[in-house]
Amino acid sequence: MLQFITNTEAGASPAEQIKGVIAGGCRWVQIRMKEASDEDIEKVVAEIKPLCIETETFLILDDRVELAKKLDVGGVHLGKNDMLPSKARMLLGPAAVIGVTANTIDDIIAVRSLDIDYIGMGPFAYTNTKKNLSPMLGAEGIRSLCSDMERLEINIGHVAVGGIRLEDVRTIMEAGANGVAVSGAIAFANDIPDATAKFLEALESFRK
Repeated sequence: MLQFITNTEAGASPAEQIKGVIAGGCRWVQIRMKEASDEDIEKVVAEIKPLCIETETFLILDDRVELAKKLDVGGVHLGKNDMLPSKARMLLGPAAVIGVTANTIDDIIAVRSLDIDYIGMGPFAYTNTKKNLSPMLGAEGIRSLCSDMERLEINIGHVAVGGIRLEDVRTIMEAGANGVAVSGAIAFANDIPDATAKFLEALESFRK
């Protein structure tokens, strides 16, 4: 499972990044434009939503719950300081996908009873994509969280996120993650479709 997260620091625009990852085979995209206005995000969605529909690419927004509802996208990803998942569920309805960020097992326990669809465990490594980083987890941190989730019988999908490079994929998946969410390693690539395809190839052997 590969989720691509747009990166506003890259040379390619968010829309061009999304077109590139779709060309490379990715079918799950998160638009993350933290400092952008709703109008700017709306322009990106207007540009790429027809392609997402055509290719059956799942599209979510970072944080902007009301905008996600207005633009009728698939859901949202919520950080610790964003809207409460329970309120987002009320606004978006039962069909929306809602993901949340977690750095510790206490974070995960706090959301285990909420109506959420996946957990983004991170940051795996240092990343410029996000400011005010939580402590880096590394492979051992991911393994510990996955093990604790299994022990506590918390059956929520979980992907590693934050500073993930192609060479990290096997380690992360062997640690117990269900997938990876990648931004910079793809967004800054000279050939975005090729970089995307290589991540998907690395994940292929872990498909169940």
